Amino acid sequence: MADEVLLEKHYVEVCPGCKVDMRKLSNSGFPMKELFSMRLVVLCNALPISSLYPFLYFMIRDFHVAKRDEDIGYYAGYVGAALMLGRVFTSVFWGVIADRYGRKPVIIFGIVSVIILNTLFGLSINIWMALATRFLLGLFNGLLGPIKVY
Repeated sequence: MADEVLLEKHYVEVCPGCKVDMRKLSNSGFPMKELFSMRLVVLCNALPISSLYPFLYFMIRDFHVAKRDEDIGYYAGYVGAALMLGRVFTSVFWGVIADRYGRKPVIIFGIVSVIILNTLFGLSINIWMALATRFLLGLFNGLLGPIKVY
């Protein structure tokens, strides 16, 4: 009687929660692969925000939109803020999509959008293309919510 288990665990093959429990039981080490992949995703999320500022002044100057050199910062502010403005409109939407379909599809879509739209931003030929690509990057980049969960 003392050797019997009171609550026997029963796992179902197609149950996602059961797969997580079985993985937790089998893995006792530190999740290095998962942390490394999440660090790459965080880097992919941070680069579009911070990497443009060293060359944004020269990019705006080459667009020839500012009449004076003092006005370049004015236009650079619009380009820098366009990404966050796009995020304002869709951050709740990406959270709902992540809850409904999972974090992994949202993360993959966000990484692909960063790759495509950052490349297009770098190839911008005028201020309107730069603003549009930064705004679209903010719209389609839903990485911020799902990576906070990890």
